[in-house]
Amino acid sequence: MSDVTQILSQIESGDPSAAENLLPLVYNELRKLAAVRLAQEKPGQTLQATALVHDAYIKLVDVEKAQHWNSRGHFFGAAAEAMRRILIDEARRKGRQKRGGPRRRLNLESAELMLAANPDELIDLDDALLRLATDHSQAAEIAKLRLFAGLSIEKAASALGISRSTAFDHWAYARAWLSCELSDETT
Repeated sequence: MSDVTQILSQIESGDPSAAENLLPLVYNELRKLAAVRLAQEKPGQTLQATALVHDAYIKLVDVEKAQHWNSRGHFFGAAAEAMRRILIDEARRKGRQKRGGPRRRLNLESAELMLAANPDELIDLDDALLRLATDHSQAAEIAKLRLFAGLSIEKAASALGISRSTAFDHWAYARAWLSCELSDETT
């Protein structure tokens, strides 16, 4: 069992010191993901990669709400989800400050991180992902990992424990579904 998986098991069993041991092992990897993603953000962004990682980490290892981690991939998938939620909350917060404005079509072809999108677009994308998840949960998970965590198809497949070809199929479906769904909302 890898060190990360072993520590995740200790956290699950309620060991409060285990969370302290996990951070040094996963911090650099989480920080790199967040830094790459936030580097594409528009100038003047107040959310920093360190803050994003710390907020996500706190949500993940809250000992009072012990969670079950099946594997290292499961943990990083949950980290991507936590970062997505933080980014969506930030977009909603910004959206409350300035409503409306012209909307533009989102390009999902390049799977660029959605941080560069305006807050309304992020909220629309998140709402569409929630609707997609009701019928096609794995396609929605692949899309979240690609669009919010910036993972490649291969890394997303590994995090979800599915084959590369299945991940490509789910990504193609999610991209097409989201394009149709979001174009309906913006017209």
